Amino acid sequence: MIRIGLDVMGGDFAPEVNIAGAILARQLLTDDVQLVLIGDQSKIEELIKSKNETHISGIEIVHASEVIEMGDHPAKAFAQKPNSSINIGFQLLQAGKIDGFASIGSTGAMMVGAMYTVKSIPGIIRPAITSPIPKVNGKYTLILDVGLNSDCKPDVLYQYGILGSLYAEFVYKYANPRVGLLNIGSEAEKGNLLTKAAFQAMSGTKDFNFIGNIEGHDIYNEDVDVVVCDGFVGNIVLKQAEALYSLAKQRNIDDPYFAKFNFENYGGTPVLGINSNVMIGHGASNDIAIKNMILHTKEVIEANLPFKIREFFK
Repeated sequence: MIRIGLDVMGGDFAPEVNIAGAILARQLLTDDVQLVLIGDQSKIEELIKSKNETHISGIEIVHASEVIEMGDHPAKAFAQKPNSSINIGFQLLQAGKIDGFASIGSTGAMMVGAMYTVKSIPGIIRPAITSPIPKVNGKYTLILDVGLNSDCKPDVLYQYGILGSLYAEFVYKYANPRVGLLNIGSEAEKGNLLTKAAFQAMSGTKDFNFIGNIEGHDIYNEDVDVVVCDGFVGNIVLKQAEALYSLAKQRNIDDPYFAKFNFENYGGTPVLGINSNVMIGHGASNDIAIKNMILHTKEVIEANLPFKIREFFK
């Protein structure tokens, strides 16, 4: 039995979109998957009833009387609100009562919760968050980090190569994923102090399939599977990629490729480098995004990624 916890109180349109997304996901999940909805029990029950879903099998409700708001200080709120939906979600995760925990609430509080409870895998310098970028061949390129660590050292980028390669192999099912270092040129001598040092560390490595420096336009082609960069650069790339979808819609361009830039298609992204499965989604998510975040959480759980990362770093 797989048990997926969902923070129902997180996000800009909570709890309505979270409940709606959970119901959509429940309709697609098999009987061996249990959804655990964490939040205000009366509101959850009321919303489920309003959708004429009075008897949904495979859903459990865990009451949480507090909410960590987007404007709260992450560390203080996590400590001062032990009965919040995020805090209780991590309590369940730490106790092994759920196999994965997903939220579109405060990213800062989710990271604080992860570091205070399930903690980083020994040997990991800094965890990372990722995002898929559509390729023209219908597959996806994985980019990391996309905002968790704005300032990185070369050894952190090196570990991102490992984390991204493992994720691409076991979740995307890519054989021997090709890892590129995002830079301002493909030549070895190009870049700033960080990328130059990272290139030297990655060159000749046996830990992943390093193909060298890549440029911004290479992210979308078929020659790279994992793109490594610091969180400052990665977040800019991600926001620019997401803007392509908005621009296409504004221009009335109906194209299946550009439709893949809509974040609703994947819903959320895992935190890589911690001892359990934690998914973070966009605060402005709708019910479709929530549904897809839950489905992707199941994929990540089934890939048993934390175990594989721990084995690698032994």
